[in-house]
Amino acid sequence: MRIRESLSGLRERYRWSSKSNLNAQYRYGLPNRLGDKFIDAEIWSLPGMVLLVAVIGALLSIFLISVPFTLHEQFFFSLVFGGLALYIRRYVGTLITLILIFMSLIVSTRYIYWRLTETFSATFDFDLLFGAGLIIAELYAWLVLVIGFFQTIWPLKRKPVPLPEDTTLWPSVDIFIPSYNEPLSVVRPTVIAAMALDWPRDKLKVYILDDGRRDEFREFSESVGVTHVVRSNNFHAKAGNINAALPNTHGELIAIFDCDHIPTRSFLQMTVGWFLKEKQLAMVQTPHHFISPDPFERNLDKFRMMPNEGELFYGLVQDGNDMWNATFFCGSCALIRRDRLLEVGGIAVETVTEDAHTALKLHRLGYTTAYLGIVQAAGLATESLSAHVGQRIRWARGMAQIFRVDNPVLGRGLTLPQRLCYANAMMHFFYGIPRIIFLTAPLSYMFFQAHVIQASADLIAVYALPHLIHANVANSRIQGKYRHTFWAEVYETALAWYILLPTTVAVINPKLGKFNVTAKGGMVEREYFDWQIAVPYLTILGLNLLGLGIGIIRLFWWNADEWGTVLLNLLWTIYNLMLLFATLAVAFETKQIRRHWRVNMKLPAMVRLQNGRTMSCNTEDFSEGGFALRLPAHLAVEAGEHLHISIFRGDREFSFPSVVAYNNGHVLRIKFDDMHMEDYQMLVAATFSRGDAWQEWLGEHKTDHPLTGLKEVFQISITGFTRFNSLLGEYIKKYYSSIKARREQA
Repeated sequence: MRIRESLSGLRERYRWSSKSNLNAQYRYGLPNRLGDKFIDAEIWSLPGMVLLVAVIGALLSIFLISVPFTLHEQFFFSLVFGGLALYIRRYVGTLITLILIFMSLIVSTRYIYWRLTETFSATFDFDLLFGAGLIIAELYAWLVLVIGFFQTIWPLKRKPVPLPEDTTLWPSVDIFIPSYNEPLSVVRPTVIAAMALDWPRDKLKVYILDDGRRDEFREFSESVGVTHVVRSNNFHAKAGNINAALPNTHGELIAIFDCDHIPTRSFLQMTVGWFLKEKQLAMVQTPHHFISPDPFERNLDKFRMMPNEGELFYGLVQDGNDMWNATFFCGSCALIRRDRLLEVGGIAVETVTEDAHTALKLHRLGYTTAYLGIVQAAGLATESLSAHVGQRIRWARGMAQIFRVDNPVLGRGLTLPQRLCYANAMMHFFYGIPRIIFLTAPLSYMFFQAHVIQASADLIAVYALPHLIHANVANSRIQGKYRHTFWAEVYETALAWYILLPTTVAVINPKLGKFNVTAKGGMVEREYFDWQIAVPYLTILGLNLLGLGIGIIRLFWWNADEWGTVLLNLLWTIYNLMLLFATLAVAFETKQIRRHWRVNMKLPAMVRLQNGRTMSCNTEDFSEGGFALRLPAHLAVEAGEHLHISIFRGDREFSFPSVVAYNNGHVLRIKFDDMHMEDYQMLVAATFSRGDAWQEWLGEHKTDHPLTGLKEVFQISITGFTRFNSLLGEYIKKYYSSIKARREQA
């Protein structure tokens, strides 16, 4: 009975979200709604039908996973399964996605079963030692794959709930903007946008929670009419800052924005309705969206050309979590019911990922959370790779602390799906050791001739390659809009060494370490190679280059009798070198010298000259310092000339006194002239806080294809190889020049 009710609920949720299902946007676009008919079929209402299908599927899975095959039988099985997967992936529909997931689980689990039962050394030697490490890494990857399929199999795609027409029924809201060491230039637009939220003025209060206790912030707060809140200490960092403000504020709902996350005016209109509809709802989370590139995007020149590191989480994973009532609180761009937050003791302070831990406490008490995947705020990404690494270290350590002090898998109060969603979130940050193992595993054969997999090369190929192919095909199908194939491995390679130690230490002693604040709004004043960050990459790169050389010798001379094994390890080493050179490319920091980031946004605008002449045009981009305008025709204005620029939002006009900075006849760049606070408030209202501000950024990436993803990573690795060779050439040249100079002086 419960199974039938559960399936019925899934059908209802599916109907609600089917129009926006990412599978319906798959690149082939072939008309196939077989999935709809299958899910809505009346056969599922027959008694015992769901259980019968589940039993048949389980028995078939056990048979396909465990039945022993010869080399040729395994090859034929892989060929049939692989060909079928590559054929049906061209079609749209949820049923096709489910079939691809089922096939991937069969093939990958069959590989793991084979590894565990037939590929271990019988004696304690190098083969067993290195082989044990590899199988642990593979088991980790398989478990993440399996739970990840479950977590994202059915994204909910929640929509906003309309508010009642009677505004007296709307709840009061407090806006918390925590800050510690960020400059006022970063915090100011967030505060101005928060003040401009579409909400009754008597039901909205804005608070700057200033843990830096700065007079500049107090004066600014007084000048714009918001409340400046300080405390006498900095205990528990951001969590303590918010908790200290709770007793002195009174809004029914609390909206929290990191000080660089600028909300759109529609934020409350889009989110509050769910609190009125669901009385058990404790928190609504919206995506974190960034107007500036992260270090991967900036240093690789990929900004807005491909999904960034966070888009998978905010584009897919959180929607998948929402299906299972496991949406995580992410610390910003979220709305929380005050009484629920107070019931769990405020923001969690036991770990440094106070946001996810707070959501866990709410879920333990039976409250629900929601995810609304509509961008309602935009912020700044980390400026440098070192800052990015520091931020991820904190996240990794915090999730490891939760695993240690409040494990969601073992504790009370959670459903099984919630436990799995939290487990996958925690396990994700334990990839440090497995990733290092994968990057060094072939070296055990190159250096010590250790056979980490006790099987012939052709057997390894017919078991391992189908596992990798099916996993990539299924993940590309599910994640293709939000993560390109093989890019996750570049991200993990860049961070693996740095999260390895913090996660391990946090599991052993969760109280060690301290909270580090991620700085925003800084600049990178010169191009440079970050040697300090790159040391682990260079070390592993050097080992793999040495292994490559030894492998070539083994292939033609030392181990020519087992050339297949040598060739597999050589190919694996070459793949690792590709990832490592791609990671090195990220360590080449490029300049970022803008105090105000230039944001691409097409808006209707008008130029008004001093003689009264006007010209309609569109903006190309804007910053807090000025606009770039695309002109439909030549406009004869010179640099330094004064004019007015009008920006339109609906039927409202915002006018700004400006000075021409540059004009080439097609693009006019202007800077603002003597901007006062009233002008600045209009600028924020016309740009950052528009309800539709970030909609044109959505869906701009091409859907992934695995081979295309491989090509992208390969091209980046060539860039890293070329840049590093040039850098080494410069150092060698300087070295010999210094020797020559010393000799001449002698």
